[in-house]
Amino acid sequence: MMMELTSELNEEDKSSESNRLLPPIQSNPKKSIELFEQDDSLEVAYESSDKISIEDIDVESANDYTIPGPFSWKKLWRFTGPGFLMSIAFLDPGNLEGDLQAGAIAGYSLLWLLLWATVMGLLIQLLSARIGVATGKHLAELCREEYPNWARYLLWIMAEIALIGADIQEVIGSAIAIQILSRGVLPLWVGVIITASDCFMFLFLENYGVRKLEAVFAVLIGTMALSFAWMFADAKPSGKELLVGVLVPKLSSKTIRQAVGVVGCVIMPHNVFLHSALVQSRKIDPNKKGQVQEALNYYSIESTLALLVSFMINLFLTTVFAKGFYGTEQASSIGLVNAGQYLEAKYGGGLLPILYIWGIGLLSAGQSSTITGTYAGQFIMGGFLDLRLKKWLRSLITRSFAIVPTMIVAIIFNTSEATLDVLNEWLNVLQSIQIPFALIPLLTLVAKEEVMASFKIGPVLQTLLGLTPVDSRPLLADLRHADWPTQAPRRISWTVAALVIVINGYLLLDFVMSEVNGLLFGSLVCIGTAAYVAFIIYLIAREGVLSPTWTRLLSAKSSAILGN
Repeated sequence: MMMELTSELNEEDKSSESNRLLPPIQSNPKKSIELFEQDDSLEVAYESSDKISIEDIDVESANDYTIPGPFSWKKLWRFTGPGFLMSIAFLDPGNLEGDLQAGAIAGYSLLWLLLWATVMGLLIQLLSARIGVATGKHLAELCREEYPNWARYLLWIMAEIALIGADIQEVIGSAIAIQILSRGVLPLWVGVIITASDCFMFLFLENYGVRKLEAVFAVLIGTMALSFAWMFADAKPSGKELLVGVLVPKLSSKTIRQAVGVVGCVIMPHNVFLHSALVQSRKIDPNKKGQVQEALNYYSIESTLALLVSFMINLFLTTVFAKGFYGTEQASSIGLVNAGQYLEAKYGGGLLPILYIWGIGLLSAGQSSTITGTYAGQFIMGGFLDLRLKKWLRSLITRSFAIVPTMIVAIIFNTSEATLDVLNEWLNVLQSIQIPFALIPLLTLVAKEEVMASFKIGPVLQTLLGLTPVDSRPLLADLRHADWPTQAPRRISWTVAALVIVINGYLLLDFVMSEVNGLLFGSLVCIGTAAYVAFIIYLIAREGVLSPTWTRLLSAKSSAILGN
């Protein structure tokens, strides 16, 4: 043993002597472009120097981090920001188109559904914030650590596809707004190029700190709120019908498609990943329970306020089109492209023509959502692949993923309004397909004690069809002795997730039944559906959410579909 140690020391001495005689060759940093960060640590959402300090530590509370401190308006202000960035996904051009179509076709009757869809979205986003604060990692990073490589790469591809689909809608929405505001002088593809420049604006703002970026988004949200509130005031909708629409559930067979669209637009897969990263912009130590619980409390308040604002904006837009176009011949043909012309014809010009007000609101929605899409793309790519690229390079790659297909789409589909409507339907279906691959990892990870420690929402016992044990007697015994404050959120979460997935599944089925023609295309769809269902079953069964009986049953069903 001593001889081996002596030999190693001699080798080290020789190595150090050779280094002194022949120093290692160093590359000239001026002649090389640094594309990767030099730090060897893992990818993180925010560097420590970029995070915002929350609390002023005083002498009395400096050593007490086990319980959250008293409520403070100052602290709430410091936590305000991530929730409003998250809420922009509820206000993107795809959601606005769903709002105007719901108002024009269903009138005031789906306002109650808009309210409850927003509540459902709030629950999912609170879980996303919870996992980010409690672990100090965002969802994409946790998926990288939790799943094997093949599943991780599949989840990453699905997230990127969902992001590209959302980004195309957002960029096209901005381009339409630019076309409206230029009175048709600038074609759609020019608007796409202008919108693409937001990548550089994002990089510019990011260099000035998180709070500056959040302030810009606050201005954009304020612009949307002011624009659509102005339209709401011009339209003068019925207050009684509005109140009845919000409080009284009503659904008819003629408005099923619009109802599905209202709920389907609420959960954006990339937004689930985004919010879990945004909450890490504040300095919170995951090892200190009091700090974590305090952050969760403030983020819950902030996210609720943010989605309340988004609900009001969506409400304004839906009621404007309900007042102006419900029951008219134009109702079924209104979309983002021609909405401004219909509004101008219905409500006239005035001091500030409603066409331009609509264009300003739509441009604010499109620009803000495309920038958050770039943000989400950075976290998704960096988290799943653990890439420590320079910010400018990562933003450029993320932006290119969306801009290149969007440019192609803008050139191909700019022939008529009908082709853009068809494109929008395909993109909605594309995003609906990806929803389980964001919700299932979120709900399984947020219930794992190994990941969340004391902040887990509890094991998933399964209230829904397929999530309950076959023998109900142990379940009844569990219910009598259940920890309801802990178990209630998990049951509600899985119920909401299942409802969203089923509703989007209906949208997918309706679309496939109307669009899929031909034996070859139909066979490919069946095979793809079987693989899709099998991956979902894997994600759920891997965490023990399904009982073995249900796993075997669903596997048999998938095999039967594949066989047919």
